[in-house]
Amino acid sequence: MRLAIAEARKNIRHAKGGPFGACLVRQGQVLAVARNTVLKTDATCHAEINAIRQASRRIGTYDLSGCEIFSTTEPCPMCFAAIHWARIKTVYFGTRIRDVEKLGFNELTVSARVMKNRGRSPVRIMPGLLKNECRALLDEWAHRSDRSVY
Repeated sequence: MRLAIAEARKNIRHAKGGPFGACLVRQGQVLAVARNTVLKTDATCHAEINAIRQASRRIGTYDLSGCEIFSTTEPCPMCFAAIHWARIKTVYFGTRIRDVEKLGFNELTVSARVMKNRGRSPVRIMPGLLKNECRALLDEWAHRSDRSVY
């Protein structure tokens, strides 16, 4: 999670996307570390999606069975669906969707838990990992004068 936090902090400094980072790990080996690049690329470039793309390219398959993903904020419905389809076994996150919605982001307020239950997904959900450090990212970003919400 600390790698995801460090990656998110880059967006706070460079304003290329929101204060979000993700790290994808398999059997203790880091496969990808990514940040949100929506403002630089397109609306699908959330940190989790970027991490999944990097990891898939690195190991040559969409199937990320056995992997774990660490995200500074709860995955949105798009990201949770991608995590499910990539067969990632566990998602750890710090802050919740409602925390970023309060900052003005255009969030669909469907939690990962609801997505898991309604879709009968086997993905394990582990909320609150380093929550205070992840919350500090949101606070730091909220105080920037050049921040953009999307």
